[in-house]
Amino acid sequence: MTTIGLRRMVPRDPTQRHRAASPLELLFDLVFVVAVGLAATNLHEIEAEGEVTSAVLSYGLVFFSIWWAWMNFTWFATSFDTDDWLYRVTTVVQMAGVLVLAAGVHAVMVDGDFTVGITGYVIMRLALVAQWTRAAISSTRFRPSAIRYAVGVTAVQVLWVASLALPHDVRPFAAPVLILGELLVPVWVESRSETTPWHTHHLAERYSLFTLIVLGEGLLASANAVIDALEHTEHLGSLLTLAACGLVITVGMWWIYFSREQHDHIRDLRSALVFGYGHYLVFAAAGALPAGIEVAVLADDGRVHLGSAAVAATVAVPVASFVLAIWALAIRPSLPRGANTAVVVLSVAVLASIAVPAVSLPGTALLVVAVVVTLEVASPRGARAQRVPVAAH
Repeated sequence: MTTIGLRRMVPRDPTQRHRAASPLELLFDLVFVVAVGLAATNLHEIEAEGEVTSAVLSYGLVFFSIWWAWMNFTWFATSFDTDDWLYRVTTVVQMAGVLVLAAGVHAVMVDGDFTVGITGYVIMRLALVAQWTRAAISSTRFRPSAIRYAVGVTAVQVLWVASLALPHDVRPFAAPVLILGELLVPVWVESRSETTPWHTHHLAERYSLFTLIVLGEGLLASANAVIDALEHTEHLGSLLTLAACGLVITVGMWWIYFSREQHDHIRDLRSALVFGYGHYLVFAAAGALPAGIEVAVLADDGRVHLGSAAVAATVAVPVASFVLAIWALAIRPSLPRGANTAVVVLSVAVLASIAVPAVSLPGTALLVVAVVVTLEVASPRGARAQRVPVAAH
């Protein structure tokens, strides 16, 4: 039954075959390209000024708001996507919130002004509250969960808005407390009632697509290195080497992430929380890589206020963090002990390369290739032929 073109927001079948990302979800993801790109741009600009600690902390906060809004929409959509006009309009409102948030990224990261950023964030979150309210009205079975989500998310948004009244120097200290509140809402809801019906293959595909978005920024940074090289021919060799290393590292990270199927890691509430929350490290590290490449481009021309080791760290730390995070979340169970040890040792070697800045970038590229080779050699016979796109399930 439909009313003025609306469908009842009943739970989707978690075993539905051939469930894939919808065109609306793909459009939704494109908006996040803007926000992630602006976060990475401001990260490398602040790092280049020598304010590495400030850059990392502000980037971590901004990226949390981007990732958290994306993740909450994704998990809601896998359970209750109706794709009618009201669902689409509400999703577009969330997209508008992303754009407002993106407009406030510079103010948050450079000036410590949270006003526009929090405004965009709250727009996204309250639009999701409207979705949960609709789910509560439509689904008797999941009404308790939907109501708790609506109440919990709303309560935290009230606190975010209230935080704008705090003194300027106190406001950053409120953010970690409010982030903890955001993280606890799903734990509180899902542990007190029947868990919402996740479609594991659909979720794995959605996470894969977001990974492609953040890795794509790394390819853009490598392209910028080539452009810079063509404009500054006196640095042609070093910049082309930098661009080549950036390409190898980005492709290697893609290869590592997609080396194993990941839907099997979402089995119950605990594993879903580990998989979902743990991907913050994966996404944030991948999003930070292009900033590191851009810093290396500026350093090649002497336009940074950083030592050579710090410049090397802007690439090595994100790469090592990415590899270790996705290894711990999705790859480790599929590898024998020797291969697991090799991945960890190679990741630590990436970090150690910071001590030798002159070879850190090419060394990191070679070490990433070594991780890829390790994973391929450790693949069970025939595993490559069995890998199929997530959407095909």
